[in-house]
Amino acid sequence: MGERGGEVHSLEPDAFLKEVHSFEFWFQSVEGYLAGSVYGHRPDTAETELSESDRERLITALCNYCIGETAALEGASGLVVIAPNRESQIFLSTQVVDEGRHLEVLLHRLRELGVTDLEKEIASRANRSLLTFKRRLFELVAGKDWEASIFAQNVILEAMEFSVFQTHAERADPLTREILEGIIKDERRHMGFGENDLGRRLAATPHIRARLAEIKRQLDPLILETFEDTLSDLGVPRSERPELGRSYLAAVERLGFTE
Repeated sequence: MGERGGEVHSLEPDAFLKEVHSFEFWFQSVEGYLAGSVYGHRPDTAETELSESDRERLITALCNYCIGETAALEGASGLVVIAPNRESQIFLSTQVVDEGRHLEVLLHRLRELGVTDLEKEIASRANRSLLTFKRRLFELVAGKDWEASIFAQNVILEAMEFSVFQTHAERADPLTREILEGIIKDERRHMGFGENDLGRRLAATPHIRARLAEIKRQLDPLILETFEDTLSDLGVPRSERPELGRSYLAAVERLGFTE
């Protein structure tokens, strides 16, 4: 982000938050890695010939990524309405754009892999734990519970996706890898917003910690089951799998949630 990116860290805390939650900051962030790309990857990146089993595994993973990104898209849209201040509304509006773009590039990748009926394919391969998580997230947003909703979406869901996408990108074909690496950059920003907002709220109103801890206990099994199932779908040998949910667990531990 050039000189501006270096200057932002010298700002006072309140000014820093206003800056990094702005459309201006968002534009400079995404422009750096989207410039010259087409549907999330460089135009000259060649398609790799996949075996039928590898193609099927990739399609299953991408279908579930679409479910996760749809949950994030609709969740962020709802959070804009209940956001406690203008800066949060502005940031979440940039997140809505991010999630919509993620969904678009993933759907396009499925078409490149020969999927013609996208909705039918996504529904038939949907991970049940992920669908349950999506439903629970929407219930929190509909209940206008800001702390619980931002915890479920920008900490739990984003951290799970960040971890899965990192693991997948390490072994993906070049085209899929470029798409995932771009999405990962956005997930870092989304997680940072959630952790920063909740960190400040927990410091000011520590009594909400118990309620969030209960939500974590409810959602933990769904996230870890989704993570395990996705790695299995990708054909990652159990002996080579990283510790389940390490990025997710690290994120919640930074907020003081430990078992």
